[in-house]
Amino acid sequence: MTTINLGNALDFATYGNYAPPAAAYRREGGIARLVYPIDGRITGDGSAGYPETPGRYHLYVSHSCPWAERPLIALKLRGLEHAVTWSAVDPVRDGRGWAFRDGDGYGADPVNDFAFLREAYLATQPDFDGHISVPALWDRESGRLVSNHYPSLTVDLETRFAEWADPNIDLYPPALRADIESLNDEIIRDLSGAAHAARAAATQEQYHTVSDRAFAALARYDQRLGDWRYLHGNTITDSDILLYVTLVRFDLVTAVVGRLHYRRLVDYPHLWAYARDLHQEPAFRSATNFDHIRRGTFHTAAGAPARIVPRAPDCDWDAPTDRTTSSTR
Repeated sequence: MTTINLGNALDFATYGNYAPPAAAYRREGGIARLVYPIDGRITGDGSAGYPETPGRYHLYVSHSCPWAERPLIALKLRGLEHAVTWSAVDPVRDGRGWAFRDGDGYGADPVNDFAFLREAYLATQPDFDGHISVPALWDRESGRLVSNHYPSLTVDLETRFAEWADPNIDLYPPALRADIESLNDEIIRDLSGAAHAARAAATQEQYHTVSDRAFAALARYDQRLGDWRYLHGNTITDSDILLYVTLVRFDLVTAVVGRLHYRRLVDYPHLWAYARDLHQEPAFRSATNFDHIRRGTFHTAAGAPARIVPRAPDCDWDAPTDRTTSSTR
C-alpha cells in the first residue's frame, strides 16, 4: 500500500506564524533583503547540470503567493503541464512553513511524499537555514531542488522546453527583454511591495509616500493600456503575468493590509478591463484561487491575532471586456 504523508494540522498556538530566519536575509545598503540561494538553471545542453528533459521536473507552488503563481501561469500558457508537473501546498502556513495537507486545490506531495516543503530543502542542503519559499523546482533525477530563485526560475519556464511548448507563445522574446526587465523592475518597486511598505510606514509622511507611488503606478498603467491590449503590444509577455498577479490581489488583500483604499482597481477602467481580459484566459483563471489568496494572507500574520478573513470585494471578473485595442507601437 502506498503511504500518503500529510503535514500535521495547523497549530499556531505551538508554532506561531511563519517568519524567515535571520540567515535568510542579506543587508544591502542598510536594507535587509530576503535571498533565494538555490539558483540552478535549466539549459538546452544540460551544461548547468539540468537539461531540458520532459517529465524530469516538478514545480511546487502556493496559490496564495504571487511569485509562485507567476511561473505557474507561464507553464500553463505555454502548454507545458505535460512536460513539467506541478502541485500546490496548503495556502495557510504556521511556523513550520508550507505543508502538504488535504484540501480544496491542494493535497499530498505527489513526487516525494513529503509532509512539509522544508523536507525538499533539507534533501537539497542538509544544513539549510534559509527561507522556505515557493515556487520551488524539484529535480526527480538528482533528488534535489533545482531552484527557489523565483526570477530566474520563471525565466527558465518561459524560455526552455521549446520542443514541447506551444510555438505561438513567446513570453520573453529577445527583442523585448530589456523593456520587459525595465518595466518589471518598475512594477516591483512601485506596486508589488506596496502593501508591505504601507503597512510598515512609521509616520504619516512615509505612508503618503508609499501610497502616492502605488496609485501613480496604477494610473500610468491604466493610461498605457488605453492604447495597447497588453503592456508591450499585442502579445502577452512576462510583464503582463507579473502585473496580473499584482492586480488580482490589489482590492482583495493589498488594499486591506496596506490601508490603500484611496482608489480601487475597478476605478481604473482600462486597467480593470485588462485584468479581467487576462483572468478570462484559461491559463490565468486556472492558476488563480481567490480563496487561497485571502486565507493565505489573513489566516497568518496579516490577520493575527484573530485571523479573520474579510469578505471579498463585490466585483465581476467575468464581465465582458471588449479588449480589442491594437498596439500603436
